[in-house]
Amino acid sequence: MVDDEYDSDLMLSGIQHFQFCKRQWALIHIEQQWMENVKTIEGQHVHRKADQPFTREKRGNKLIVRAMPVRSESMKVAGICDVVEFIRDDRGVPIQGADGKYIAYPVEYKRGRPKKSDEDIMQLAAQAMCLEEMLLCRVETGYLYYDEIKHRVELPITSEVKRRVKQTFVEMWDYYVRKQTPRVQYGSHCRSCSLQSICLPELASKRTVRSYVEGKIQE
Repeated sequence: MVDDEYDSDLMLSGIQHFQFCKRQWALIHIEQQWMENVKTIEGQHVHRKADQPFTREKRGNKLIVRAMPVRSESMKVAGICDVVEFIRDDRGVPIQGADGKYIAYPVEYKRGRPKKSDEDIMQLAAQAMCLEEMLLCRVETGYLYYDEIKHRVELPITSEVKRRVKQTFVEMWDYYVRKQTPRVQYGSHCRSCSLQSICLPELASKRTVRSYVEGKIQE
């Protein structure tokens, strides 16, 4: 692949879509298609509580930064951390505009409750990896705040999870460069997808969307 193919970054948040459904990710990030449903609207409402562009708040030994832009040059991804909490600790790193050294803890806000699947932890780990690259530090712990239970869950960000994040972004870039939308993998998750009426999973699992549309035109 030539360098020009990497002139722009992938959206960091796309890893959550990709883990949920590779086809959903491609429809949004390659084909630029999107539809709202109740869950996406609720999710936007939850994030508005955190997304107060790049504001800082000092609470004792804690520095809270909201809507913090992050980027990884090595993975070619960029995004926004809902919240990054910097806890003062001599084992940490200096933070511009703040006295002392700090350890960073990303906090991601979610509308529902903890999932059995791993898309949320993958997104959180990707944020941690961006912070590591930007701040030249180690980020080994993060938090997922779930609005439905009004509680945040502490999660270790292990080397294994980081390895999987890197592999996943390589796979995402492969689809993106080739402009390829994966075929449907129909399952129970399709019922909660905001792109169900665009994806047509029941039909596309038997035939391609293109052939379906062409058939309707010919009718």
